[in-house]
Amino acid sequence: MPPIQGSTVLIIGGSSGIGYGVAKKCLTEGAIVHIASSNESRVQSSVQSLKETINNAPIFGHVCDLSSRDVETNLEQLLSAVAPIDHIAFTAGDSLNLTPLDSINLDLIQRAGHIRFAVPLLIAKLAPRYMKPGYRSSLTLTTGPGSQKPFPNWSLVAGYLTGLHGLTRNLALDLKPLRVNLVSPGVVATPLWGEEGPPDETKNGTTIGKVGTPDEVAEAYAYLMKDTNATGSCVSTNAGSLLL
Repeated sequence: MPPIQGSTVLIIGGSSGIGYGVAKKCLTEGAIVHIASSNESRVQSSVQSLKETINNAPIFGHVCDLSSRDVETNLEQLLSAVAPIDHIAFTAGDSLNLTPLDSINLDLIQRAGHIRFAVPLLIAKLAPRYMKPGYRSSLTLTTGPGSQKPFPNWSLVAGYLTGLHGLTRNLALDLKPLRVNLVSPGVVATPLWGEEGPPDETKNGTTIGKVGTPDEVAEAYAYLMKDTNATGSCVSTNAGSLLL
């Protein structure tokens, strides 16, 4: 597979968790990495941390608010600042809204899909203008195990997570020869879980008795950037949690 050394990689949601792991992985492979998040102090802190971890790392930070109604304008400004781009990884997310079905309303439905579904679709709309053309370039989106396994009270979120599978396949067709793929992580030990990490029941819900780490899951994103034969595909990295 062709290396990503010297490639320009943009990670939207790259200041923490999985996105931070993807940034670190790409830097170790010699890529030029840009991370974007809505929290300026966290972006600056993450850039500094990566520079300390990887000496002279070519890492740059950007602030981009994905939550506002002006998100398309914000994305266009971000993409134009980084262009020309070889790879985009979208790892951003917000808190899962696990409202019971009998309590949801139209506003909750629309808000639940804003960052997890609408924003990736807008990125796909804009990306070809700012990415290097051809099959060596890629856009990688992120879903989760709720897209393949039902959980109680997940109906509000599951539709969007599952929809990302169909969206990925159709984008791979609409944006060809640009490659579009999807990563589906299971539970990952990120700062969202607090200092003690994921509870034991999540580990017991896997076949290998552990949850993923950002560094492990980052390998899936790097693979999809490098495999120029992969498009419209989903890589699932879930510790066997879908088997139980």
